[in-house]
Amino acid sequence: MPTFSAIVLAGGSGKRMGSDIPKQYMLLNGKPVLSYCLEAFEKSPVDEIVLVTRAGDESYCLENVIKPYQIDKCTGVVFGGKERYDSVLAGLKQAKGDYVLIHDGARPFVSQDLIQRMMETVVTEKAAAAAVPVTDTIKEADETEYAVGTVDRSVLRAMQTPQAFDRSLLLRGYEQILAEGNGLSNVTDDAMIMEKTGLCRVKLVMGDYNNRKLTTKEDKIWANFFAKSVDAHPML
Repeated sequence: MPTFSAIVLAGGSGKRMGSDIPKQYMLLNGKPVLSYCLEAFEKSPVDEIVLVTRAGDESYCLENVIKPYQIDKCTGVVFGGKERYDSVLAGLKQAKGDYVLIHDGARPFVSQDLIQRMMETVVTEKAAAAAVPVTDTIKEADETEYAVGTVDRSVLRAMQTPQAFDRSLLLRGYEQILAEGNGLSNVTDDAMIMEKTGLCRVKLVMGDYNNRKLTTKEDKIWANFFAKSVDAHPML
């Protein structure tokens, strides 16, 4: 039977929310943001959870998130690094699963249904990413902020996490880019590793519009309301 690791990235900050507290530790309905997605993976069929944090946050996460919310599948809390790709690589090296689901800790409301569909898809496709159709009209702008065209939104997708991969294949992709000396500074998600290397096509899986990444103050207001519903119906 294939094994699965969830790698949860929790190295963000609260700057764009205007907070001195990292957004993954802010409270939603009295619970840390990070606890919501960790509980989701704890209840899911994944075999282990690897939590990747900022330097110095390891003990905080253990005492304030892992132990209080009984995240028993967490096999390691590791330090990521300055950039997102540093954190992903740290998680990949710690993970033991045949397949990995990489998730942003600032996306608290990942559902059991989405996790299950990602696990099923990655086994057959080797690379998969949650995504939702873009609902807004998208304009192309010039350098002076004048609209110069309208993009066909029917072919556009807003990317989410989890993104799921054959662990050895994703590691090979990272190593290939590093060996070529092209750098990873412009890599904003792991699907781009497959795009840049051509090792595998990425299958897009229908995501969930409630699986939002918390970035702004407005996101936090919405999340507080939604968290009450999630806590009242924990099997969502």
